[in-house]
Formats: sequence, structure tokens, C-alpha cells
Amino acid sequence: MRAHIGCEGVGVRFQLDRARNVVTPAHAKLVRSGETVWGLESVTLDVKAGEAIALVGPSGSGKTTLLRVLAGVLPADRGTLEIRGRVGSLLAIDAGLLSRLTGEENAQLLAVLAGMTRREAAAAMPRIREVSGLGAAFDRPVSAWSQGMRARIGFAVADCMRPDVLLLDEVHEALDHEFRAVIEERAHALKEAGGIVVAAGHDHGLLERVCERAVLMRDGIVVDDGPVERVATDYVAAL
Repeated sequence: MRAHIGCEGVGVRFQLDRARNVVTPAHAKLVRSGETVWGLESVTLDVKAGEAIALVGPSGSGKTTLLRVLAGVLPADRGTLEIRGRVGSLLAIDAGLLSRLTGEENAQLLAVLAGMTRREAAAAMPRIREVSGLGAAFDRPVSAWSQGMRARIGFAVADCMRPDVLLLDEVHEALDHEFRAVIEERAHALKEAGGIVVAAGHDHGLLERVCERAVLMRDGIVVDDGPVERVATDYVAAL
């Protein structure tokens, strides 16, 4: 199966709860209904096997919302979405991590939550330990870990899933240069194997080294789609 992402007119609607001044998904139970806003509006993308695309744009432009839709975490309220291939994602540094557990215990938990059986998760531990590069810290509680260390274990678990589609949301920016090089190497290997990488962030140097194509988003809308050097340069120049 060749990896592929197809979005046609995808939209995600949120409700603004005026009483609490928070935004919640439209499909969630609301304390008080308020104004409807669109976190994504008519997003159309076609990403083929072997491609890596960067999502760029200001905070609140819809990058994270789009990644959550692609990961299956957030359903679309309209439009169609087709993803072929196994999806691995790292969308938040602390997602699923329990401070009282060790790195290995957290890795096993994350692997099971990602769809592995307990036996498969246990068998994957040596690879996760190696990819994370955490050494002895892997056997210690994560309560004293830095943000970069937490991101390492999340990426290592996503990598061990052998994904066809890898989604990264800014968390790589918490990492040191050594582990960024690991992510770059894994991303290039995935592309060469016919996989897909979709990464959001503000580190345009890293994005340009990994991605050939960039999608610029504003207010939940795709406003540009083209070569990463041009799109990223035009975006920075317009700031």
C-alpha cells in the first residue's frame, strides 16, 4: 500500500463558550452555546508517497487542528478525508506521559495506546530505548525530565510504530541539535521508503532540510502551497 493523504473541503467547527471564554469542539457537550468559529475551512490537500510537507503560519492559523484531524484525534465537520497507511504522530510533548512512571513504563503505555499489544510493546522497548538516546534516564521517573527528554520518548514511540505517515507538531523544537539530526535522518528514510512526513513548526531551517513543499495557513485556510523555500521566505518577509 502506497501512503497517501487526500483532503477535500475539510472543515472543523468550534463553539465559543462565552461564559468560560474557551473554545470547544462543536461535537462536544457544551455548558453554554456561543458563537461558531471555523478552526479549519475548506482545506484541500493532496500529499503523495515520498513527499514531506511543512505547515507554516502564525499561531492559531490551524496547523495543529489540521494535524489532529490527520491523526484521527479530531473529526472533521465537513469535507472528505482519506489517509492510506499507518499513521504515527507526535502532537504534544506531554501527551499520555505520567510523571510517576519511568521512561520505559511510559513508553509501553504510549505504544499500547497507539495500537500495539502488550507483547508487541514489550518487544519494541530495546528499539525505543535506542532511538530515544536517553540512556539511564529511560529507567527513571519522567517527573524530573526536561521537555526535550519528553519529546524524545514520544518520537521514539512514534518511530517504532513503523509509520507510513509521520505527523510532527512543533515538539521537535524542544529538542537539542543531536536529536533533531535523528529526526531528520528518520524523516528522510521514511520519504525514501515511500512514506509521508507532515511537520508544523517555526524552525524554518529544520523544515527546509526535511521538506520540499510548504503549506501556508491563516485563519484555518490554506493561502499558499508550493516549494518550501519560496513559501517560507514569503511568509517570513510578510511578518
